[in-house]
Amino acid sequence: MELTVPAINIWAVLLATVAAMAAGFVYYQPKVLGNAWMKAVGHTSDSIASGPKPWVYPMLTVCAFVTAWVLAGAAWISQEFYGGSFLLNALVTGWILFVGFTAARVLTHDAFDPRGLGVAGFTILNELIVVTVMALVIGVWPPAS
Repeated sequence: MELTVPAINIWAVLLATVAAMAAGFVYYQPKVLGNAWMKAVGHTSDSIASGPKPWVYPMLTVCAFVTAWVLAGAAWISQEFYGGSFLLNALVTGWILFVGFTAARVLTHDAFDPRGLGVAGFTILNELIVVTVMALVIGVWPPAS
C-alpha cells in the first residue's frame, strides 16, 4: 500500500491564515458583533481594556494556520475522490468538517455553560465565516498539478 501525501499550496494556506485572522477581527468589532458578543460572555469595556494576554494572538495565528493546512489537505483528498471543481470541493469539505467537528463540538461543550447557548451562536457563526473564507482562498488557489 502506497502512502499518498496531499498536495498543499503553502501560499494559499498562508493567505487563508491571514484571511481568517482578518475575518475574526472584523466579526468581533464593536459595530459588527463585538458589543453583542461582549454582553453574551459578560465582558465590559473595563474588563477588556487591558487587552488580551501576549500569547493570545500568536496562538490564534498558529491555530488558524493548522486549520487552513488541514482544510487544504482535506480539500485535496476530496478533489482526488470526486474530481470536478477544486473550489466547490474546498467549500463543501470545509462546511462538512465545520458541521461535523466545529459546530457539533462547540454545542456539546457549551451545553454545560451556565450562560446557555447564546455564546455558542457567536462562536459557531464566527467559525462558519472563518472556514468559508479559508475554503474560498484555498479553493481558488489549488496546488500545482
